[in-house]
Amino acid sequence: MQLRSTLTCPECGHQAAETMPTDACQFFYDCEGCGTRLKPRAGDCCVFCSFGSVPCPPIQAGGCCS
Repeated sequence: MQLRSTLTCPECGHQAAETMPTDACQFFYDCEGCGTRLKPRAGDCCVFCSFGSVPCPPIQAGGCCS
């Protein structure tokens, strides 16, 4: 299981490698490039599933995130 994911801001394209939490979803992330607050897209459980290079740990394990 991968615990690092690179988040890419849809507004400015800034990328940041972050460690994903294993015990909770991360609903918000503030872009370090432009300050935009990222929120999951409709149907996604967290910002890593929407904007990350790797989905969150529960999704990687074949489950769901709640």
